[in-house]
Amino acid sequence: MQKITDTETLEQIYGTPVPQSLTKVASHLTPLYREWISAARFVVLSTIGPEGTDASPRGDDGPVVHIAADRTLWLPDWRGNNRIDSLRNIVRDPRVSLMFMVPGCNNVVRVNGTAFLTADEGLRNHFARKSLRPATVAVITIEELYFQCAKALMRSRLWDQQEADRPAVPTAGQFLQEQEAAFEAEAYDAGYAEYAKSRMW
Repeated sequence: MQKITDTETLEQIYGTPVPQSLTKVASHLTPLYREWISAARFVVLSTIGPEGTDASPRGDDGPVVHIAADRTLWLPDWRGNNRIDSLRNIVRDPRVSLMFMVPGCNNVVRVNGTAFLTADEGLRNHFARKSLRPATVAVITIEELYFQCAKALMRSRLWDQQEADRPAVPTAGQFLQEQEAAFEAEAYDAGYAEYAKSRMW
């Protein structure tokens, strides 16, 4: 198997970019991109650090980020497993990418930029849910944003599959049991939904 080791070879294989793939790029939130991101309840946050790369799903029951300005987004860090891989990376390397998705929409909006973390009381209070607040907030500066073409989601029919058509895949409990044979996978899976209700935010 021959590796491709230079960009010239890569460009020869793929040819000239589609012109609109370049002209669609914006440097700040336009009215339409603002509208789209405000509708997104799910985003994948990608970061990089000394140990390598990380991609982390983030979701909410309303807008997943707060639009603070035309080039500034606030992303709260709600309760999770406390591995903080993405957060460690941001502290050490501020480069981030975000991929926003809206259920039923085949386009994906991508943001590239930089971020820093803050435990500022005012920002944390902005996202308060009763007595709960995010531990930190990522303040993201947009350098560029653009929509990804719909072909990937069209190919995968991500939003088209009905529950009956979904493939049978391993559960979270089974993944854990694979690494630790004595783990009670069935009990974990059966109780997780109820357990998670008290730890969503």
